[in-house]
Amino acid sequence: MEGDLNALSLGITLVESTNPEDEVLASELIKKIYSQTGNALRIGITGVPGVGKSTFIESFGLFLIEKGLKVAVLAVDPSSEITKGSILGDKTRMNELSQSPNAYIRPTASSGSLGGVARKTRETIYLCEAAGFEYVLIETVGVGQSEIEVNSMTDFFLLLMLAGAGDELQGIKRGIMEMADLLLINKADGDNIKKANLARSEYENAIHYLPPKRKFWNPKVETSSSVSNEKMEKIFEIIKEFQTSSIENGHLFSNRRVQDVFWFERSVQLGLIHLIEHNQDLVIEKENLLKKIKEGDLDSFRASDILIRKFKEKYGGV
Repeated sequence: MEGDLNALSLGITLVESTNPEDEVLASELIKKIYSQTGNALRIGITGVPGVGKSTFIESFGLFLIEKGLKVAVLAVDPSSEITKGSILGDKTRMNELSQSPNAYIRPTASSGSLGGVARKTRETIYLCEAAGFEYVLIETVGVGQSEIEVNSMTDFFLLLMLAGAGDELQGIKRGIMEMADLLLINKADGDNIKKANLARSEYENAIHYLPPKRKFWNPKVETSSSVSNEKMEKIFEIIKEFQTSSIENGHLFSNRRVQDVFWFERSVQLGLIHLIEHNQDLVIEKENLLKKIKEGDLDSFRASDILIRKFKEKYGGV
């Protein structure tokens, strides 16, 4: 698969498919390429809408390519809860990066999955690594549950911030800041440079009061500008410093094993939900129970017990 972007696209389409036959083939594909995975640095990138995620990712991606590296960008787009449609406009927003033969951009609809992170994003990371990409950048929808899931499938977590906007305006929660390995005050250019530097000092003071995420790493705070690109080398050096330290002390690989356990349990949960949603008898029972809950005839706890009992009768169990 290495170097063949068409094969990569077909592989990702296969793992994203909900067709039962495709799911069997996708499982076989992941099994075959698994030994070729794990060689990329997986970077999660988040920030509220308007912070400049796509512009930053394009600038940083082009910077990496100039260094002779291959970059894959997985941009998870929000799906409409009504139409299940998605904007999927990241290739348009990253026009220059998308034209590079050493870059691959895959916009993926979240399709209502928990937190807006596509169910198959982790498998897509494996496929990108097997295709020879050395950096996999995962852009999240925004600040919320999706960051927790992205943090559980990446090695390095980058949080983009804006200067001059309060926490209540940005929607930044303390838990999100605690996950960050690097906080970037973005759009630090023109008249905004002074405010960005002031914000940097404030956040540097703030992170000292947060519990450390990793024993070997103190989160860094920097400013950045996708207009001037002056800080891209500094950002790259910080990420490389983290990567080197993480490999030397064994954290990178031990953390990935912890993530594997998390996603095993998550996949089992999703698989059980899938079984319920694709069994007609259970779907009907679930709808009946929901109707009773809405009408006030049944409490949610007893309703869940009834559905679980029906599930056991159907598939066996204690």
